[in-house]
Amino acid sequence: MNDALITVVGFVAAEPHFEVLASGTSLMSLRIGSTPRRFDRDLGQWREEDPMFLTVSCWRSLADNLQGCELKRGDPVIVTGKLRIREYTKDGQKRFSAQIEATTVGHDLSRGVARFQRSQRAAANQPEDRRQADDLADRWLEGEQPEEAGEEVTAGATETAEGSGDGAEPSAFRAVA
Repeated sequence: MNDALITVVGFVAAEPHFEVLASGTSLMSLRIGSTPRRFDRDLGQWREEDPMFLTVSCWRSLADNLQGCELKRGDPVIVTGKLRIREYTKDGQKRFSAQIEATTVGHDLSRGVARFQRSQRAAANQPEDRRQADDLADRWLEGEQPEEAGEEVTAGATETAEGSGDGAEPSAFRAVA
């Protein structure tokens, strides 16, 4: 596969949201932030650049394990996974959102300690699970916490990279990568 894999070192920017989808698949969605620092030779000191925020989707056993470790806002983390760029329309303008479909998430041990406990693996996710994850990620884009959103999601997502083929009406969001 030609997936773009990335690793981001940062912090948990908002309380993670865990849910079990209708199919029984576990999903944890979280926002992470990363603020690059550069040394300014003219001033002789470090300065922070603009922060970057990403939505991270964690599936099955990774979601379950994260739920079990009680990850919370402000925790330093390292996230590795597939980069997904999603195009969406807001206020009549095209926008893009960078997201990570995580393969690993862990505490940044350069900033603290952690305790490891083994767990069991689960199967791969289904197309409907992906749509539900995109709906959850859309809630982050709309500026609301996932647990604050109602039962019904106002802007669903349609997978177009491989085509969903389910005859669903396209929404304002479209997967680009």
